[in-house]
Amino acid sequence: MTTSTLRARSAAAAQPGASPAAPSSGSFGAFVARAAAAGQLVVQPRMGFGDPRRMRAGLERTRSAVATTVGTLTIDSYTRVGAHAAARAALAEGTPLNGYPIATHSAARTRQLLDGVLDADFPVQVRHGSSRPEAIVRALTAAGLDATEGGPVSYCLPYGRTPLAESVDNWARCCELLAQLAPAPRVPHLESFGGCMLGQLCPPGLLVALSLLEGMFFAQHGIRSVSLSYAQQTDPAQDAEAVRALRRLAGEFLPPGVDRHVVLYTYMGVFPHTAGGATRLLEASARLAVGAGAQRLIVKTAAEAHRIPTVLENVRALETAAATAALTERLPEPQDAADSEVYREARAFVEAVLELGEDLGRALRTAFARGVLDVPYCLHPDNAGRARSFVDAGGRLRWSQVGAMPVTAHRTPGVLRPMTADGLLAAVHGVALRYDAPGRGG
Repeated sequence: MTTSTLRARSAAAAQPGASPAAPSSGSFGAFVARAAAAGQLVVQPRMGFGDPRRMRAGLERTRSAVATTVGTLTIDSYTRVGAHAAARAALAEGTPLNGYPIATHSAARTRQLLDGVLDADFPVQVRHGSSRPEAIVRALTAAGLDATEGGPVSYCLPYGRTPLAESVDNWARCCELLAQLAPAPRVPHLESFGGCMLGQLCPPGLLVALSLLEGMFFAQHGIRSVSLSYAQQTDPAQDAEAVRALRRLAGEFLPPGVDRHVVLYTYMGVFPHTAGGATRLLEASARLAVGAGAQRLIVKTAAEAHRIPTVLENVRALETAAATAALTERLPEPQDAADSEVYREARAFVEAVLELGEDLGRALRTAFARGVLDVPYCLHPDNAGRARSFVDAGGRLRWSQVGAMPVTAHRTPGVLRPMTADGLLAAVHGVALRYDAPGRGG
């Protein structure tokens, strides 16, 4: 089946009400809604090049992949931290960058890059990792883009030492600026990175809660189209619980009229070293996405354990995920989905934060200051650092220490679970080893 056929079928199958709100037909959220209505999983690469010609070639190859795809402009590390002079110097010297310096290239240059590639059938999202995103938002909207990702917590705690209060203020302005600079009929879209905190070893209840809370924060500051993220973890059954919990909680807590969908990330921790293991893990993430009801998948490639992947390797990953998704059926919703362990934990976190005040930015700051939210193994100064997790014998991520959080540590009578350095190392490498082993995986 060709890409044009997939996209045409997606558009033809779109029905009113396919998503909780009705975004503009040319928006990022609308494209994902049309694909979901047609039974297509949207797949997306991580991809960014400093050279506009290479970046355009990457987008063109992504668009022509045998898959339902959206494009990505991943921003370079200088731009992420606001070192624009360094980005300009690198471009002037011909030094390769690890992403696209959108705030350094002119808006006209970026529009030229996107001309003939970006349209309603191929939206492009800007991905960056910045706790100070104003320059990036100004640059992307000037270039005709209106979809990006991040969040006040998820683009602060894992990436540096920016105070959380500063990040919250920055992201409040970012949301309002994005809504202002991409006016109707455009529908700006923000994806929370909250479901990906540190990539691994964070129990799913907290990931789901952080993603939802950031989505609610976006809506509180004027964004009407959001996506909520979750990163594949250590146990397929627990992951399916998490995706379902995220979908359900979004329906319960996001304001009416906010378009939303769930995006799954292929495992973000230590990746398998063998091509076979990496492919098996990617395929497992595609099955998880379709089976549990996510609408978009951010893929990883077989080269992840060794180096930055090429465009061709990204395209192969997109097509592998799409082919697997096409052979996978949505699983029936469990009758007790609302009572799953992940749902209960996530709801407890969300309700505890909402009790701290109506202003979500202030409530998030207070929650971290009091340890109500506490990301395990996160060294940021504004994280309490009292929470600890472990992988149990069945592969599920659980809490061994909860500090002041509103959940319960997992206890087995007569068994103590201090996380030693060797134990942490084993947990970090566990998924890679399992998928690299012949006949193993998910």
